[in-house]
Amino acid sequence: MNKIDFYPYHGLGNAIIIIDLMKKRYGALDFNKLAEKMCRFHFGLGADGILVLTKSRKADCCIDLFNSDGSWAEKSGNGLRIVAAYYYSAYGRKKKLTFEINEEINTAEIIKGSRDYYSIRVSLGKPKFLTKLVPMKTRAKFHINAPIEIEKAKFPITALSVGNPHAVMFVDNFDFDWQELGRIIENCRYFPHRTNVEFVKIVNKSKVILNDWERGAGATGSSGTGAAASVVAGVVNGYLKRRAEVVFPSGSLFVDWSEDDDTIFLTGPVEFVCRGEYNFDPA
Repeated sequence: MNKIDFYPYHGLGNAIIIIDLMKKRYGALDFNKLAEKMCRFHFGLGADGILVLTKSRKADCCIDLFNSDGSWAEKSGNGLRIVAAYYYSAYGRKKKLTFEINEEINTAEIIKGSRDYYSIRVSLGKPKFLTKLVPMKTRAKFHINAPIEIEKAKFPITALSVGNPHAVMFVDNFDFDWQELGRIIENCRYFPHRTNVEFVKIVNKSKVILNDWERGAGATGSSGTGAAASVVAGVVNGYLKRRAEVVFPSGSLFVDWSEDDDTIFLTGPVEFVCRGEYNFDPA
């Protein structure tokens, strides 16, 4: 049985546990199984995923993300901000950081940092709309506010990748079972790697309300890449400006989609929860 040091943080209720392999090695670990066990509510610690940190030759560290169901994920906007908060606290209060995730380099800037609370801005790269890059199974080159058919019902979505796949649906209200619909769209035939799903209500050109269904984790308190995908989709559909506030039940994230080079920036809070030691039995 391995005793594993862990560091839980959350970004507006999106709870993520950090495992730092730069500080301490544990031999061979099955991270898929570890994530599934650690993240289980009532039986484990309870979280939406784990972030595993290792050394990088290209950046301050390398990040791998595993969802609560044990699946590997390409990117997490909240995860990047959480790693920045942890790294700032653990490795010398460096305010500008770089992280390698899924062979891409993302930057982070500590706007405000204390022992337990942080405000952090990260880059998420450029969005991709080509359906083959999302990826999405369709004959169309792009899928912008176009319907998908599921169980004889049609749902208009905008499909894009911000480092991971997203299906964004604009709604007038949330008077429907959006969690069940999110689960259905996540696992539908159009998305071979499954997808994150966003239900977005437009407030004005600079503000939206978002309910997010996260691939591999379900309904979460917030989603950084979900916020980014929602604003970008809102811009291409003519609903939003390139700078917008995204409101979740627990607070707001702020997205800025640069006109200069199309890079997406995400700003928001991170809170440290605690540290501890987890007894991992892979059986």
